[in-house]
Amino acid sequence: MKYISLLGATGSIGTQTLELIREHPEKFQLAAITAGRNIELVREIITEFHPPLVAVQTKEDCETLQGEYSSDIKFVYGEQGLVEAAVYDKADVVLNAVIGSVGLYPTLQAIEAGKNIAIANKETLVTAGHLVMTAAKEKKVDILPVDSEHSAIFQCLQGEDMKNLSRLLITASGGSFRDLSREELKFVTLEQALNHPNWSMGSKITIDSATMMNKGLEVIEAHWLFDLPYDQIDVLLHRESIIHSLVEFHDSSVIAQLGTPDMRVPIQYALTYPERLPLPSAKRLNLAEIGELHFEKMDMDRYRCLYFAYEAGRRGGTLPTVLNAANEAAVNAFLEQKIPFIRIEELIETAMERHHVIENPDFSAIREVDRETRRLVHTLL
Repeated sequence: MKYISLLGATGSIGTQTLELIREHPEKFQLAAITAGRNIELVREIITEFHPPLVAVQTKEDCETLQGEYSSDIKFVYGEQGLVEAAVYDKADVVLNAVIGSVGLYPTLQAIEAGKNIAIANKETLVTAGHLVMTAAKEKKVDILPVDSEHSAIFQCLQGEDMKNLSRLLITASGGSFRDLSREELKFVTLEQALNHPNWSMGSKITIDSATMMNKGLEVIEAHWLFDLPYDQIDVLLHRESIIHSLVEFHDSSVIAQLGTPDMRVPIQYALTYPERLPLPSAKRLNLAEIGELHFEKMDMDRYRCLYFAYEAGRRGGTLPTVLNAANEAAVNAFLEQKIPFIRIEELIETAMERHHVIENPDFSAIREVDRETRRLVHTLL
């Protein structure tokens, strides 16, 4: 039995993780959850799974829930509550599925407590990959990728010697606007942006996919997970999202991981590694039915956010923190319909241009740069 602390239980990754726990009750049990403001769903999770620790966003919701349930369940709130769930002694693995840089501190605390991390929170590694990977190495804990692209790379590398690796190829669907010109992007709506052609994801990630920032964050994440320079990490436009990533070796061999778009597969692999469990509810891949797969070179002029991510990653220091914080603030403004879609990348570019990079930042420096960047974006709005 593996006990899971699920950070971000009410989000897209969180609810799909709950499906897997439901499907394999003999293998998984929920030890702790964290959630934001979706208290009705929190109640449903408590009723079904009975986690002994529940963390919510506000003190008011915490007190309300504590009054509704027995003292067998401990309710906590805020950042400290998030940390309590991350270091919970009954958990074997922490699945970080929160959205945004808020996932960084609890991840570092979980590593310090010796917990293995299943990471679905890109921003943690983008913002402070050097801190996370150094701490994981020191504490001898596993950082297991949950993103479909990184899970694919991880699977392709099983049994391989990293010295034989030539490059990684991360695939990208192209998002909601892959067939539009930059001129046409000036007039797209929020509803159109949220209509992803292949995947069912949360709103923030769906917008990131439309701007291609999602893929940029994945490039930086791959750099830290697999310890490769950016010149050995490429992105390939692949509309069908059947090949999730490819690995090329120096003898010219290429190994790819394929499957239908279903996030439960990489989630489950991260939770069961190095074993695999059956997943009867997953749709089987039928290549004869699909017939064709399409690939295109990425256009950095068309997808400016991907270009920004490579630039931030190569420069390093606090610039990836600025990239991420500016993106989060800009995407939130777009979701609130305060800015047009094309303005997202403009705000990110301005924030990056104005920033004076700090080399080898510690946690406090990263947190301060994050705050400063968000303030700058708000003033630019």
